[in-house]
Amino acid sequence: MIEQNPKEEVLSVIKAIEADPAATQRNVSRKVSISLGKTNYLLKELIKKDMVKTMSFFNNPGKLRKIGYILTKKGLEEKTRLTYYFLRKKEWEYNILKEEWKKVIADKNKRPAEE
Repeated sequence: MIEQNPKEEVLSVIKAIEADPAATQRNVSRKVSISLGKTNYLLKELIKKDMVKTMSFFNNPGKLRKIGYILTKKGLEEKTRLTYYFLRKKEWEYNILKEEWKKVIADKNKRPAEE
């Protein structure tokens, strides 16, 4: 498995919550492909930073309380900021690969043809 950048993990969690506010931590963990403990940690940090709010779906005595997650305005702004960051990063990586590819093609064209 490819290790994700912490910013990518945060963006992935935010996107998962936005897609399904009723998703449990376990569901988010599976969707984002990170451990349940790390998902718990990231959600707590997002809640502390007021990017995500929790809401209770049930409050029946004797039953486990089901919690949903809602993105706040601050959370949507963070999603936009992180998306912009990754688009810029991917554009930079693309330009580097494009230059490397040009060099490979130029080197190939300089070599004499094999008989």
